[in-house]
Amino acid sequence: MRKIIEQAKKRESLEGKRTILLVDEIHRFNKAQQDVLMPDVEAGNPILIGTTTHNPFFYVNNALLSRSQVFEFKRLSDQDVVAILKNALNNKDRGLGKIPVKADDDALMHLAMISEGDARRALSALETGVLTTPAQKDKSIHFTIKVAEESIQKKAVVYDKNEDGHYDTISAFIKSMRGSDPDAALYWLAKMIYAGEDPRFIARRIVICASEDVGNADPQAVVIANAALQVSEFVGMPEARIPLAQAAVYVACAPKSNASYMGIDAAIKDVEEGKVLDVPDHLKDATLDSEEFGHGKGYKYAHDYKDHYVKQEYKPSEKRYYFPTESGYEKKIKEWLEQLRKKEE
Repeated sequence: MRKIIEQAKKRESLEGKRTILLVDEIHRFNKAQQDVLMPDVEAGNPILIGTTTHNPFFYVNNALLSRSQVFEFKRLSDQDVVAILKNALNNKDRGLGKIPVKADDDALMHLAMISEGDARRALSALETGVLTTPAQKDKSIHFTIKVAEESIQKKAVVYDKNEDGHYDTISAFIKSMRGSDPDAALYWLAKMIYAGEDPRFIARRIVICASEDVGNADPQAVVIANAALQVSEFVGMPEARIPLAQAAVYVACAPKSNASYMGIDAAIKDVEEGKVLDVPDHLKDATLDSEEFGHGKGYKYAHDYKDHYVKQEYKPSEKRYYFPTESGYEKKIKEWLEQLRKKEE
């Protein structure tokens, strides 16, 4: 790399021409190797073009990214792949043009749909089907839908662990449960299971969603989600797909509330940014030195009072963090808190 950069500098000084440097799979360079490029790329020679199948925002240095323009290449459409397959059938030099092939349109479309925009996969399946199918009496090969299905075999799901396919799918899964769509949740769950995702990872996400998005609107949701987590670790796949599906459907169909989630985040923000409140003396541990320091003095034991409730200060601030909603069981919690607060008036 240093040798190429040095040649680029000499070329510019002698001929006044800059050099284009194309680095394929640039994510394979570690941080130190990418840093080698920084000074000269910033100076404009060489002009760097890096390609990667990974997410550049995870694998390319921020300093290099800030000096670059990132272009995302979308996968090919089904029509694009079909056009490529037809070109391959007609090309006599680099394709299958020397073999008389009659390809049905539905067969080519099947390859295109199953390949999910991957032209290489579609071409490999086409070649396999053409070369392994017996010729007809007129010596031509009939590429039918049946041949297409056999040649492409199992569908390759676009799901690279620890990369975009992984994060995009789990994001869709969580958002489907949050959005109360059990059918979508089951589909994304099926995709993850089919791709070989760790069932424990899936179960952990269901547990988080049950607490974050369902919360006290249905307290049973986190119990079922946690049970699915434990069962998935105990029984393993493929049986674990059943409790995972049950938990995902339950969370998706449950009433929703993020009041607890919003409450703890607001409280943490106050602790981080505001003055940290002291614990009132009557709430402090009275086990040691209670008489000397007054710890625990004046504390009222709630169970000694009617309805197991008594008004007293639990924090030296009137600010509230938990605002229960009207959703599901949380409506009862809201009514109970309002009833208690009326007693304080």
